[in-house]
Amino acid sequence: MERVAIVGASMTPFGQRDAWVRELLAEAGAAALDDAGVDGDDLDHLYVSNMASGEFEGQTGVPNALAHDLAAQPAYTARIDQTSSSGGAGVYAAWQSVASGASDLTMLVGGEKMTHRTTAEATDVIASLTHPVEYKHGVTLPSFAGLTARLYLDEYDAPRESLGKVAVKNHRNGVDNPHAQFRKEVDLDTVLDSPIVADPLRLYDFCPITDGSAALVFCPESVAEEYAPDGNYAVISGIGGATDTHVVHERADPTTMGGVVDSSEVAYEMAGIGPDDVDVAELHDMFTILEFLQSEDLGFFEKGEGWKAVEEGVTDRDGDLPINTSGGLKSKGHPLGASGVAQVYEIFQQVTGNAGPRQVEADTGLACNVGGFGNCVTTTVLEGSQ
Repeated sequence: MERVAIVGASMTPFGQRDAWVRELLAEAGAAALDDAGVDGDDLDHLYVSNMASGEFEGQTGVPNALAHDLAAQPAYTARIDQTSSSGGAGVYAAWQSVASGASDLTMLVGGEKMTHRTTAEATDVIASLTHPVEYKHGVTLPSFAGLTARLYLDEYDAPRESLGKVAVKNHRNGVDNPHAQFRKEVDLDTVLDSPIVADPLRLYDFCPITDGSAALVFCPESVAEEYAPDGNYAVISGIGGATDTHVVHERADPTTMGGVVDSSEVAYEMAGIGPDDVDVAELHDMFTILEFLQSEDLGFFEKGEGWKAVEEGVTDRDGDLPINTSGGLKSKGHPLGASGVAQVYEIFQQVTGNAGPRQVEADTGLACNVGGFGNCVTTTVLEGSQ
């Protein structure tokens, strides 16, 4: 099976945008084509990662529209929807299309338009991914986050401040990301004194509602130097996807995300590496508690030890394992269909040495994109070409 390279990448500014989803997708798509030095009609496959364009703005058929906007006919198009892990699922689909030999050049564009809706409306759209019985009783993802955070803090004797330090760290990283929605630092007191949303989690423990898009161009590794003669490309050395229970309370341990465990095991085996070989990681910190859970389930830290790594600075940008150098969803923003693509964009920039002031020493990076409350997960390992 042919290994797959990423030879072009782009990301729009995240935040409150006047543009609609079709315009956001075209903005990122055109920039990625330019970065790879190709035209739209060079593409064999064009995928769009998007959770809810119909629900948010009454817009369907976005892949077909994007092919028109980018002059990509007659490329095969498809929309990839896997709730808030649509971006990661899109990376998986694009990787499959090239690795299988079905496509010699594939582009993935992920995007979402959300900010024109009220917080209540956006929360309701996102809550529709829960089990119907959970939804009927008013359970939302913030509810799960609060319950799980309380269980974790009690089970592992973790201080409440440790969650706040995740927010502080990721906001600090976001200052140096020109695409981030929030480019400002926050102090621990601000986080801990913000309004309660789902006890013990407060406003600054949650990511914002966001508009934005990101794009990647994929080709076989054997021809990557044709698009990037300077060797400025990355290789997907491992990728895995997995699904956990739809009903959260059916899990033996709500603080363990089985989809993260299973998908990472597949990705590590394919890449021929282990957790200790990862130099930098982008995790799905939709809520601060998720950074603890994922860092442990990915094998970076022992169960119940993720909070200690944050307290000790291990996950800082100058630490032994920098996590969310982009600012994470917390600072960068979370346009649902774009987030998983933007995670890989950040790892691509890191392993190719193009992350600017966010740059860390990284040959191997990992992105973990989570749907719902761990319902579905894609884990991707990238390695630099040099």
